[in-house]
Amino acid sequence: MSRSSGRRYALSRNRRGPRDVPGRRITFPRSIFGSNRACRRTMKLMLRKDNHLTDQELLLAADGELSTRAAERVESHLAACWSCRTRKQQLDRAIGEFVREYGRNLDPQLPPADGPRALLKAQLAQLAETQRITSPYWFRAVSRKFSWATVAALCGLTAIAYFISEPWTKRQAVHMVAFAVPNPSLTPGATVLAGRSEVCQESNTNNRAVPVALQRKVFEEYGIAGADPRAYEVDYLVTPALGGADDIHNLWPHSYAATVWNASVKDALEDRLREMVCDGRLDLETAQREIATNWIDAYKKYFNTDRPLKRTR
Repeated sequence: MSRSSGRRYALSRNRRGPRDVPGRRITFPRSIFGSNRACRRTMKLMLRKDNHLTDQELLLAADGELSTRAAERVESHLAACWSCRTRKQQLDRAIGEFVREYGRNLDPQLPPADGPRALLKAQLAQLAETQRITSPYWFRAVSRKFSWATVAALCGLTAIAYFISEPWTKRQAVHMVAFAVPNPSLTPGATVLAGRSEVCQESNTNNRAVPVALQRKVFEEYGIAGADPRAYEVDYLVTPALGGADDIHNLWPHSYAATVWNASVKDALEDRLREMVCDGRLDLETAQREIATNWIDAYKKYFNTDRPLKRTR
């Protein structure tokens, strides 16, 4: 019988491999039998990018109300997804504007505290005077003794609390870390898609307020979660006045007074660079790159000095 008569050729048990069919010398491509790992990785990446974060997840992450595992997943997704980072910035900006509008409209409607406080003091004084007049002498004498005993006990407790808390306070002061430049692995800098004209037409050059939850996250990443927040400014590495983004990769705890290269000195550099960019003396991308790479070197370069000027401290 000829081979064209429809005879079927089965795989031989002693075949040399899964790609060899005896009698036909047909060799199948390896990709039919093998596992294409690159293809599977590509499909996983596509699924991950299409599965964007919801607004609820972004809001919970901003308030610090996610579990540790969920927060890590959100941070990992934000690092890889430009669309979700943009939506997160829009939500943070909307929350900040709402808080400012709320304070501007409702704070003036609150009654002043001076009137009720004065009335309360007058009523307490009147009550004390009434008790002094109507109470018998022996009761007033006993009350004075107990009052002095209470004062003495309070003084003793205050002294004990001071001696107990003093070593802890000293330890906290010793462990306070001075940050003059950010950690590049934590804060490489981030910018928005904006050109020179868009940056320079913005009249308000002050940095936007960083949400409290995001500030706590920055302190945790830098290992100073228990530090006094008044000693630091959660600063933008690339200021929004130069197109910097509201992103945790663009934020770091900058010391106020623990170093001469403090936040006030960097503010002077930001003003100088924005002025040069808007005057056309400096390219916007160059200003962003130099302040993100090493802002202290940039300060020395554009102020022509090796130390901070007195007028900028």
